[in-house]
Amino acid sequence: MNYKDEDQDLHIVLHQPEIPQNTGNIGRTCVATGSSLHLIEPLGFRLNEKEIKRSGMDYWEKLDVTRYIDFEDFKEKHPGAKIWFATTKAKRSYSEASFAMDDYIMFGKESAGIPEEILIDNEETCIRIPMGDQIRSLNLSNAVAIVLYEALRQNDFMGLERKGELHRLSWKE
Repeated sequence: MNYKDEDQDLHIVLHQPEIPQNTGNIGRTCVATGSSLHLIEPLGFRLNEKEIKRSGMDYWEKLDVTRYIDFEDFKEKHPGAKIWFATTKAKRSYSEASFAMDDYIMFGKESAGIPEEILIDNEETCIRIPMGDQIRSLNLSNAVAIVLYEALRQNDFMGLERKGELHRLSWKE
């Protein structure tokens, strides 16, 4: 895979994730897309738990992951960063956002999402995935994949392999 320059990565931010399997799956997606993962504490698990490594499989060691004590710590370390806040409470769809390759996309914890105290100050960059009213939210790792791949699509999948190859046979030209 031809990864992008470090300053041209998309960044996935998980605010206080609770379920290690979701974080492991998201980590694997980040490795596959050349994106970095940012974890804002407290976490609902220890990072060395076998469930995370199992979900991320052998990719976890290749993951660019950073931890932060809290949201203030994250903001201090990334002044001026463009942050999109993925929340079921947003007024507009993720497909209406214009993502750049150095943007951060934040998702909240599985049980409660991003705190409203953070959302209220960032209304213009709050986005949601449209869904029916019969369910509260999508699975966190699925939501990350949906929004991340839209951001990548908008940027022509920069740095990613666009064509696959068969293992034993060859495609017809």
